[in-house]
Amino acid sequence: MNHFHRIGLLLCARIAASFKFQSTSKLPVTTTSTAARMAARTGLDETSPDGAFKRTDAAWRNTISKEPGSKFPPEKDRYHLYVAHACPWAHRTLIARALKGLEDVISITVVMPIWQRTNPNDTHTGWMFADHSSSGNNVVTNSEGRGGPFPASYPSNEADPIFNAKSVREIYEKVNDEDGKYAVPILFDKKLKTIVNNESSEILGMINSQFDEYASYPELDLEPEDMKEAMAAVDSWIYQSLSNGVYRCGIAQTQEAYDTAIDELTAAFDRAEDILSRQRYIAGNRFTLSDIRLFVTLLRFDEVYAVYFKTNTRSVANSSVLLNYCRDIYQMPGVAETVDMHQIKEHYYCSHPDYNRLSIVPRGPDFERLLQAPHDREAFLM
Repeated sequence: MNHFHRIGLLLCARIAASFKFQSTSKLPVTTTSTAARMAARTGLDETSPDGAFKRTDAAWRNTISKEPGSKFPPEKDRYHLYVAHACPWAHRTLIARALKGLEDVISITVVMPIWQRTNPNDTHTGWMFADHSSSGNNVVTNSEGRGGPFPASYPSNEADPIFNAKSVREIYEKVNDEDGKYAVPILFDKKLKTIVNNESSEILGMINSQFDEYASYPELDLEPEDMKEAMAAVDSWIYQSLSNGVYRCGIAQTQEAYDTAIDELTAAFDRAEDILSRQRYIAGNRFTLSDIRLFVTLLRFDEVYAVYFKTNTRSVANSSVLLNYCRDIYQMPGVAETVDMHQIKEHYYCSHPDYNRLSIVPRGPDFERLLQAPHDREAFLM
C-alpha cells in the first residue's frame, strides 16, 4: 500500500467512525528574548521605514520532545493551547489537533474575537478572555467605543482556566515575557506554569509528531519524511506571498509597499491554482501540514482579505480549483468544527479602528456555505 492510499484510508476511516516546521532541538532553548523588556505592541506596529509590513519572529521557541531529559516531554493533559477562532496562525493548530484526535490530550481556551484595551496605563489592545459572570459587561464595542454592540462572551469562548487572567497579555506577564507581543497561539505547560512555544509552525510539528501514543489517529502523519523537501519548497512562498502576503497588503503604509505585496500575492494565488489543478494537495497527492497552512488563508480570503486587506485581484469563490480544494479540506472530519466565520469577521473588522473606524462588519458572500457543497477532488485518486 503506498503512502497516498494510506492517507486516503486514514481519512476515510475517520469518516466511517463519524468523522513544521518541527524544532529539532533535543534540549529546551531559552524561554524568552534576552533583550530588555519591550513596550507592548501588536503586529500592526511592525512596519519598516519604507512602509512595508515586517513581521517579527515569535519569542518563545521551546520544544515538546520525547528525547530523554527533555524539559517538556509529551504527556496527556499537561499542555494547553490558547487560541482564537479568528487568528489563522492559531487556527492551524486547532485543525492539526482535531485531525490527530488530540482533543482529550491537549486542552484549549478560545479567546474573544474583538481586541480590547489590555491595560489602562497604555494604549495596547489585544486578545481578551470571555467574561461569563453576571458582573461582567454584557456587550463590547471596538477599543474606541464604536461598532456593535457585540456580546462580551460567546458559548465557545471561555474564561482563562489557569490564572483567571482577563487578557492574553496577562498570561505573558505572568511568565515574565520580555518581548511585548502578546500573540496567539500559545502552547502552555500547566505543570511548570510557563509558555512552551508561541510559533504556530513549530506547534504544528509538535502536535503532529510528539503525541502519537495518546492520539486517536497516530498513523496519520502530516509531515512524512519523504515529503519534507516538497513541503519546505511550497511553504516558503506560501508564507511569504500568501499567508503573510495578505498582511503585507493590508498593513502596507505606502502605495509602493502595497503594490509590491499585491503583485507577489496575485502571482502566488495563481501559482497555487496551477499546482492544484494538477494534483490533489499543495505538496503532492498527500495531505500535509502545508495544506493546513494554505487552507486557513484561503478560508479567510473572500470574506476578509479581499475587502479589508485590499487583496481583491483574486477570489477563491471564482476559482473552481481552489474552491473545491477548500471544500475537500473543510469536509475532512473535525475541520468544519474549528471554523467560526462569525468570529473571524468580527475580529478583523472590529479590532483595528485605524482600518475600520466604525467597525461595521460587511455581510459578505457566505463563503462557508459554499464549502458545504460536494467537491471534485477525488478525481486525483485515479
